[in-house]
Amino acid sequence: MPGIPLLLTDMIIKSLELKNFRNYDILKLSFDAGTNLLYGDNAQGKTNVLEALYLSAAVRSHRGNKDRELIRFREGEAHIKVELTKRDIPYRIDIHLKKDRPKGIAINGVPIRRASELFGIVNMVLFSPEDLSIIKNSPADRRRFMDVELCQLDSSYAYVLTHYEKSLKQRNRLLKEIQFHSELRDTLDVWDEQLIKYGSEVMDRRRRLMEGLNPIFQNIYSEICGGSEEIEAFYDANVEADHYRRMLLKSRESDCNQKTTSVGPHRDDIGFLLKKVGSEYSETCSKPMDLRTYGSQGQQRTAALSLKLAEIELMKRMTGENPILLLDDVLSELDTERQRQLLTVISKTQTVLTSTGMENLLQQNFKIDKKFRVVDGRISTVI
Repeated sequence: MPGIPLLLTDMIIKSLELKNFRNYDILKLSFDAGTNLLYGDNAQGKTNVLEALYLSAAVRSHRGNKDRELIRFREGEAHIKVELTKRDIPYRIDIHLKKDRPKGIAINGVPIRRASELFGIVNMVLFSPEDLSIIKNSPADRRRFMDVELCQLDSSYAYVLTHYEKSLKQRNRLLKEIQFHSELRDTLDVWDEQLIKYGSEVMDRRRRLMEGLNPIFQNIYSEICGGSEEIEAFYDANVEADHYRRMLLKSRESDCNQKTTSVGPHRDDIGFLLKKVGSEYSETCSKPMDLRTYGSQGQQRTAALSLKLAEIELMKRMTGENPILLLDDVLSELDTERQRQLLTVISKTQTVLTSTGMENLLQQNFKIDKKFRVVDGRISTVI
């Protein structure tokens, strides 16, 4: 957007180096503190750069791939090095991916014991075309949204979530064994206690996240739709914390029959209620509706964009820093008004975005600070 000065974030990605990562054998890139564009045809390696950057913040790939799938074909290991400054303090993050062993991570040359120690060093928000479908996608996608945000905002959440997932896995394994060894049934109490301990904490933090996110989300959505609709995003818990123990016990028989745990935050969701506002709408139209089920594609996409923009703003408020923004060919999926909303955010934070071309950005008269041409795993800087 012309005329808007770039507000440099306190956190800047300086460079990225890759070795045997995806389709890159060797890659070295230096980024501008403003807007960085990677452009080229599809399947050339643009998204792979964003994936490597995202790993330096979130530990896991946003594509859900296993470490061995990130390593270049016929190679045994890969390396990612990201250099950044945060409040004028330099950091170097090294991630060593191995086919047959857990990944190794070092911060400023010092290996860390737990991957969760990386959370909070660099905060990133990645926005891909798939995120535009988050409203109509499965509850698992919306749970992942909450968990990724919480891990970046509070590294201790990763510890709680990991222990909950391990306890859940053990309980489900036990449920399968009980059909052959009924005497094991009494040991369910041990895993129920673990689920309640860690699950209650997961639910509490997810609830607080959505309470902080909702008012920001509501304001952004209202601005995009011109105030003609009101929306609410809320934590749709599978079970209330006060009833968690009772519901686990109540469902024990059916859990044994189904051989899986039916109660707990692994079945949580985010709810969205939408209603029309204004005297021209009838009483029926003005009643809240479930956006996930009854919303139009346009309403769902507007809500998805608003959710991602709210995520950026909440992270900024809670950390005091603008997060790094990664955009994976999203602009081509948005109409002019939604592009305008997103480009306004881009102008205020360091951004790395991908596109098959520059036409959309040029049409918006948007300033691109550094351009990279991507062709078959080779990247060249464009003057």
